[in-house]
Amino acid sequence: MNRYIDLIQQTFDFPTKEFHVENNELFFNGVNLMEIIETYGTPLKLTYLPKISENIQNAKRFFGNAMAAHNYQGNYTYCYCTKSSHFSFVLDEALKNDIHIETSSTFDIPLVRSLYAKGKITKETYIICNGFKREKYKEYISELLNDGFVNCIPILDNLTEIDYYLEHVKVPFQVGIRIASDEEPKFGFYTSRLGVRYNDIISLYEEKIKNNPQVSLKMLHFFINSGIKDTAYYWSELTRFIQKYVDLKKVAPSLDTMDIGGGWPIKTNVFFDYDYQYMADQIVKNIKWMCAKNNTTEPNIFTEFGSYTVGESGAVLYSILEEKLQNDKELWYMIDGSFITQLPDSWGLNQKYIMLAVNNWDETYQGISLGGLTCDSMDYYNSEAHQFNIYLPKIQEGKKQYIGFFHTGAYQESLGGYGGIQHCLIPAPKHVLIDRDETGEIKHWLFAKDQTEESMLKTLGY
Repeated sequence: MNRYIDLIQQTFDFPTKEFHVENNELFFNGVNLMEIIETYGTPLKLTYLPKISENIQNAKRFFGNAMAAHNYQGNYTYCYCTKSSHFSFVLDEALKNDIHIETSSTFDIPLVRSLYAKGKITKETYIICNGFKREKYKEYISELLNDGFVNCIPILDNLTEIDYYLEHVKVPFQVGIRIASDEEPKFGFYTSRLGVRYNDIISLYEEKIKNNPQVSLKMLHFFINSGIKDTAYYWSELTRFIQKYVDLKKVAPSLDTMDIGGGWPIKTNVFFDYDYQYMADQIVKNIKWMCAKNNTTEPNIFTEFGSYTVGESGAVLYSILEEKLQNDKELWYMIDGSFITQLPDSWGLNQKYIMLAVNNWDETYQGISLGGLTCDSMDYYNSEAHQFNIYLPKIQEGKKQYIGFFHTGAYQESLGGYGGIQHCLIPAPKHVLIDRDETGEIKHWLFAKDQTEESMLKTLGY
């Protein structure tokens, strides 16, 4: 008999650090998912909080090892990119690990104020303010600076942004400049819409910063959309960025920090083989080599990992409502949720996730497609949106089948909305938080109930 567990064990290197099976039931980071389902029902989203701290500490270790191996003289600073998930439980967990914050838009600043009021951050915490800024965002940044947040650093995204700060900030302050990097050749445009052109950076510094005692240049910022990958394109762009840092440092002695942005990937399949230590080592090695070649002091290194911080902490669990054979060969499993509203990455961006059965691992399997509840023809998940064909246990009479999508912790609410109006009025699912106490025992509690019809109707004006 070809059982589902045999398929998974033969196809993948299974069990893994995060997944194992006991009594035909899947465990995620040691958490019995059937116990969670029996307690709360489906559909549900869950966040396993210890994974956030684990990944932060891993990144610190990787860069620490690389700096030690190369006798690197600068420091490493870990920032969390808040746009990946703004929820308080994410920030509370992340900030346990002596990290700093990167913001993207106006309402991030009231969030920073709230964290400060609760004692989660101090006025010495780095607040790296990115993005193309409307007036309110610049106003809030200026207020932070005037209130003594000495490490709030606006990252200049264009040539005129600094004019606002020079007019409204009444204390000495620091800025960074974001470089407009060239995009990967497959992109629909050549240069990022964000940041300042390479050719304009030194003139921006010399005309508006160099001779102004109120402001100093602290940081040069770099980011590319495709992320940090071991490709010729990435190393070429990083080398170009380091060279610009070296050139700028010659005229800007206050410049001492290089921000290489975010982009560390997360596991989106069980075959994942990204070598984090190698990549950290090569980044540090490249920066050190080019600085030595140009007799330049090695910069401090900042990163702004978002998905890497929170992505692997998340999962979404569904039950199969029914199977439907729509022709001779296309079998559908209908889930009790929606990909469009609850996993918008998979629908809109063709994002892949680890998808596994939660129970019935001893049953035979079959190839299927997964259908969501909305009446939109695009609300599905099959081999086109997944790395491989989808196989799940055959549904048996009297046995409910549950499935899970894993490492979904970043961007889902940011892209799909939370507590508002969803496609076909599909309600937002309940959200469960999972943690461990001082003894390592698992504890879990409900963060948010299922969205109600009353809350939707109120939003719609009924």
